[in-house]
Amino acid sequence: MRIVASSDWRDAIPFESPVLVADVVPGDPTRCFTCGADSEPRPRTELWAVKHRHPKNHDGFVRFYCAEHRPVVVRREAPAAAAPRAKSRPPAERAPSRRTPSTRDVTRAMCPNCFVEVSASGDCGMCGWSE
Repeated sequence: MRIVASSDWRDAIPFESPVLVADVVPGDPTRCFTCGADSEPRPRTELWAVKHRHPKNHDGFVRFYCAEHRPVVVRREAPAAAAPRAKSRPPAERAPSRRTPSTRDVTRAMCPNCFVEVSASGDCGMCGWSE
């Protein structure tokens, strides 16, 4: 069974941008999230829908806010152009690297009959040849 996300009116709302609820989804009067369930329902023309990011759901979640509780949207500035990098030293001036041999540099013992790597004991696991 393949589970896929469904598409609905929440997909059209941009993240962290207040949008009038009446513009996105029509319906009956509803309540502000911050005012709570005990508050009086407000017309959808007075409420703002904000789609928030969620750490475990890439679609996020939408909440309705009245004008008093509407979150302030902080616009991030575009990153400034990176400062020019300092020129690196020429290769002759660099300190010699202390390179440790990796496992790829080590020559392994091979079986002369079936050309596979033999174990540390020197026995071939394929044909039984031993050093």
